[in-house]
Amino acid sequence: MSAQLDRLNRRMKAIPLAVREAVKPPLVKGAEEVAAAQRALAPEETGDLKASITVTPPGMPTPAYSQPGGSRVASQLEALVTAGNSDVRYPHLVEHGTAHAPAQPYFWPGFRLTRKRAANRIKRAIAKAVREGWANG
Repeated sequence: MSAQLDRLNRRMKAIPLAVREAVKPPLVKGAEEVAAAQRALAPEETGDLKASITVTPPGMPTPAYSQPGGSRVASQLEALVTAGNSDVRYPHLVEHGTAHAPAQPYFWPGFRLTRKRAANRIKRAIAKAVREGWANG
C-alpha cells in the first residue's frame, strides 16, 4: 500500500499549481452535493446525525470522532465528507446496524448516488484548467 501512496504523491506533485487551485472549488461543491444526499437519506430521530455530516475542505482537519476514519487533515487535493463528531459518535452503528437495531444506510448510498456527478465536475475543471494553462503557457 505504501508504494501506491508514494506513486500517488509523486503524481500529485507533478500537477501544476494553477490546475490544483482550479480544482478546489468544484471539489468542495461535489463534496457538498454528496453531503446533501447523505443528509437527505439520514434518519431524523433527533437531527443530530444529519447535523454532524460535514464537508472538510482541502487542508483542513475533520471533526474529532468523525466517520469513516476519525480525525485527520484533508490533503490539498481532497475534500472529505464525514459523519459524526465528539457529541455524535454513533454514525457507523446507524449505517451498519447492531444486534438490537437494524441498519439504516445513508452514508454510502448517498455517496454512490452522487459520486459520478461530482467526479465529472472535477474532470471538467481539470480539463479546463489544463487547456487554459496550455494556451497561456
